[in-house]
Amino acid sequence: MTREVMCLVVFVATGVGLFAQTPQPFPRPQTTQSTQGTAPRPQPPPGGTSAVAPAPASQTPTVPIAPPANPGTPTEATLGFPIYPSAQFIASYDAGRSQRYYVFGATTPYAELVAYYRTVLKERGDEIFKEPPTHMFEVGRFRDETMAFPPGVTIKDWTWGGSAGYPNPQVGGQPARFSTIIMIVPAPTAAPAAQR
Repeated sequence: MTREVMCLVVFVATGVGLFAQTPQPFPRPQTTQSTQGTAPRPQPPPGGTSAVAPAPASQTPTVPIAPPANPGTPTEATLGFPIYPSAQFIASYDAGRSQRYYVFGATTPYAELVAYYRTVLKERGDEIFKEPPTHMFEVGRFRDETMAFPPGVTIKDWTWGGSAGYPNPQVGGQPARFSTIIMIVPAPTAAPAAQR
């Protein structure tokens, strides 16, 4: 009996440690390409003067401006859906059946984004959750045999319930948190979305 209890305690303790770890995102190929084109940063000499330190600090704000020119960032033409003008591309994930999720972050309030997509898509959409507020615009026809998800745009409020927002996965990226997340699921490349 004691042996079984000890084994159970060891398994639970090991499992808690594994679940407490934050998974790290996979490196993207475009991040290595963008760093190859930039000049290496000069390293301050050990015991250097304080006059040398401000020069690299003044150059660092130009680095976060580079990601919009990233060749891996999807465009409205590649997605077949409009992207909110100030939205920042966060990541894309495999949805299965030749589809991907494209996740964008925005500091614009949830209600404004819903109104924007209602106007641009000419769709009313559906509020699929009241808590946390989540609005979905299904554009195009869902085909179960070729699609994992219906093509469309989903907007979620990440400030609901007092949350600070969705953390920016880019280290040192601005803003530190996004109040609203936009998820775009285009139709598979073999079956383009039928616009209404």
